[in-house]
Amino acid sequence: MSPLAAQSSAVILATTTSTRDAGLLDSILPDFERASGYTVKVIAVGSGQALAMGKRGDADVVLSHAPEAERVLVDSGYFVRRRIVMHNEFLIVGPAADPAGLRGMSDPVAAMRRIAEGHGPFVSRGDQSGTHLREQLLWKRAGFSTPPRDGWYIESGQGMGATLQLADEKRGYTLTDRATYLAWRDKLHVVPMVEGDTSLYNVYHVLELNPKNASRINVAGGRALADFLVAPETQRRIGEFGKGRFSQSLFVPDAGKEPSP
Repeated sequence: MSPLAAQSSAVILATTTSTRDAGLLDSILPDFERASGYTVKVIAVGSGQALAMGKRGDADVVLSHAPEAERVLVDSGYFVRRRIVMHNEFLIVGPAADPAGLRGMSDPVAAMRRIAEGHGPFVSRGDQSGTHLREQLLWKRAGFSTPPRDGWYIESGQGMGATLQLADEKRGYTLTDRATYLAWRDKLHVVPMVEGDTSLYNVYHVLELNPKNASRINVAGGRALADFLVAPETQRRIGEFGKGRFSQSLFVPDAGKEPSP
């Protein structure tokens, strides 16, 4: 498709709230729109919802951070290509008073157990996002088949930025990706408590839809945007994003590596 023909075409990107809330998409997508002639419509939801949109054909391309769920859908034929884009890490943040005594811990499973023993409060996204799925995995490893349902366990049902705000209001703990936390840090009182463990590794993939399962999608536009996200110049921009404001990159570019299992 020529850029001229593409000018009236939109590409629907279903993605996580973290890529929007951190400001990354606002930084890089205008370059794609100028170069390609496409207009990108961003729908920022939890990764579970973003993947479901792709499965239904309600998006043209998906950028998510839920590796296990992604792999199932690729194996089932709903997506034809899955490429790694970048990573950062999850961390547990909480009030400076730290009533559960987490500060300085590196084991997130032990930290979750300590939150449960001290009855939090803990604010969950509760939205089947990549962050929520990782939180559920940590609860399971901490000995809970399902997350606790006591009064101290609160589900926001919202994106990462809103969940951080709620945790702040409740003087509670939450699991967040580092990029969104840094982008919102100046508006919050919660501070990092637990970080650095390999189980907190947070990887993002771009997935192209199988047109056989979604005949109405913009296949060319979705592929063009996926290619853009892993292109060398975009990867350079991703690696630089955040350094001026936070003195550190919010995401680490990973294009060309093997997708996360």
